[in-house]
Amino acid sequence: MIVIIDYNVGNLKSVTNAFRRIGLETVVSRDHNVIRQAKGIVLPGVGTFLIAMENLKKYDLIDILNERKEAGIPILGICLGMQILFEKGYEITETKGLGYLQGEVKFMKTDEKIPHMGWNELHICKQHPLLKYIHENDYVYFVHSYMAYTTPQQLISYCDYGDLQVSSVVAKDNVMGCQFHPEKSGEVGKKILLAFKEMIS
Repeated sequence: MIVIIDYNVGNLKSVTNAFRRIGLETVVSRDHNVIRQAKGIVLPGVGTFLIAMENLKKYDLIDILNERKEAGIPILGICLGMQILFEKGYEITETKGLGYLQGEVKFMKTDEKIPHMGWNELHICKQHPLLKYIHENDYVYFVHSYMAYTTPQQLISYCDYGDLQVSSVVAKDNVMGCQFHPEKSGEVGKKILLAFKEMIS
């Protein structure tokens, strides 16, 4: 069972439907007892870094997420859910993140149109189980104005946007994140969620 964390910033329905299409049971919850039963955890997210972290505190979810992370449960962050896995974000104001990944989330400084919205190609830096079915130059769907600046060790893939190399998949141990939306990325996104399913099976 996968628990999709309900902290009032997620596109919960589309993420739930995407997992349903690959035959994986999901529960949307913020209940600690339910979260402790999860074999995998998904942090969705649409909105701002500040509100996301405030809501995690409001619903008393940070300690249980820390507990499950330390227990080795696979955690997948999607879009904003990926960004809050980092140490710090600068959207609206400087805000402390969960700190599971090294790095910071900052506004995308580029001459290209912001937000970065639409299909873009993945460039794979290193092999990772989450991308086992994905090939160089596969297209995925992005919608964001802030991006993660991280370490080479945690960078699994990126995409080019103007003069920026945008971190698109990041990972460290049992913590993973996609800046794009796999639930909106057609067959490629489906393959990524299938790989996550296999990681927890």
